[in-house]
Amino acid sequence: MSRMEEHCFIREEATSRILECVSRYCAQCYREFGEGEEIFYDTQNYRYLCKACAEEQARHLDEACERIDEEEEPGGLF
Repeated sequence: MSRMEEHCFIREEATSRILECVSRYCAQCYREFGEGEEIFYDTQNYRYLCKACAEEQARHLDEACERIDEEEEPGGLF
């Protein structure tokens, strides 16, 4: 899942402490997390997402990225 890592997602296991003190639900689809489930912390929006929502968010970010082609000659401002 290198694409998701590029977009600042931290893969974690849903521990009882996270479920009790932080979040029991995916911030995107509101599906309840199960203990031991793989969840993803979105460091840009400070929220936990399920795997499906994290992958969708990463895909959306990839599509929104602007592609910049490198110039053949090294250039500067002038």
